[in-house]
Amino acid sequence: MKIALDAMGGDFAPQAAVAGALLAAEQLAGRATIVLIGQEDAVRPLLQAAGPAGSALEFVPASQVIDMGEHPAKAFQQKQDSSIAVGYKLLLAGEVDAFCSAGNTGAMLVGSMLTVKAVAGVMRPAIANFVPKLAGGFGVLLDVGANAECKPEMLEQFGELGSLYAKYVLGIAQPKVGLVNLGEEEGKGTPITQAAHQLLKANPHVHFVGNIEGRDMFNEKADVVVCDGFTGNILLKMAESIYEMMEEKHMHDPFFDKFNYEAVGGSPILGINDNAIIGHGRSTPRAIGNMLVQGFNMAESGIVDQIKATFKS
Repeated sequence: MKIALDAMGGDFAPQAAVAGALLAAEQLAGRATIVLIGQEDAVRPLLQAAGPAGSALEFVPASQVIDMGEHPAKAFQQKQDSSIAVGYKLLLAGEVDAFCSAGNTGAMLVGSMLTVKAVAGVMRPAIANFVPKLAGGFGVLLDVGANAECKPEMLEQFGELGSLYAKYVLGIAQPKVGLVNLGEEEGKGTPITQAAHQLLKANPHVHFVGNIEGRDMFNEKADVVVCDGFTGNILLKMAESIYEMMEEKHMHDPFFDKFNYEAVGGSPILGINDNAIIGHGRSTPRAIGNMLVQGFNMAESGIVDQIKATFKS
């Protein structure tokens, strides 16, 4: 198995990317090869400096970089030899089993739609993230930013996508799906969330438990938390800030340590025809390493095949 990494993506690239790739290679212990994609003069010296561990990583050159401030669609289409574009070409060709990047989020999304494309039947892919649970483990939160506005049918599909990820990657036998709303009662919310509630309630592919409120994010009411990307992004950033505030106050707790974005490493794009993960722009080596291991776990689980089979039926 091969897991590709955009070595030029992120605020601390390529140093953090190479260091993270070395950590992941050590953790995967021969079960997968890490493939770094980037500018030769920037990446090759770092691999050489790492000695034998560096030589165990594969390298694919890409002459261009999509910067964080660039327009995603224009940059992706105009920079076809960028590390993100080359990564998606490798993924499409089947030369790698997953592609990870802490680079331009929009370019990663655009790239996924223009190359490997959405699974047939999926209206809009979603970006998922992970919610620590008080009883242990993680749940899935989606969407966290790909779709700021959603139709009810999209929210229904997010419930299906998240449920499949929770089952096949996180190992939750019968994931409980909850819809974020401003009250638990069935009639609460906007016309969109009310309609989404009815669709999820009637969907045979999900175990829908009804509306959940913001206070239910971290308890056991739902394993899959469904919302539009606008709401999800706010929830995600607020959760990350809890960890940062506790760090500032020198307060440590095993549960709240899971709010650190480094612990999981990245956010998978669900609903596309292959495995792609977007990392935090300020990803550290630890975050990069965990993102690559997450990519391996996704590829090993066969989650994309499960999604294709569900939306085909």
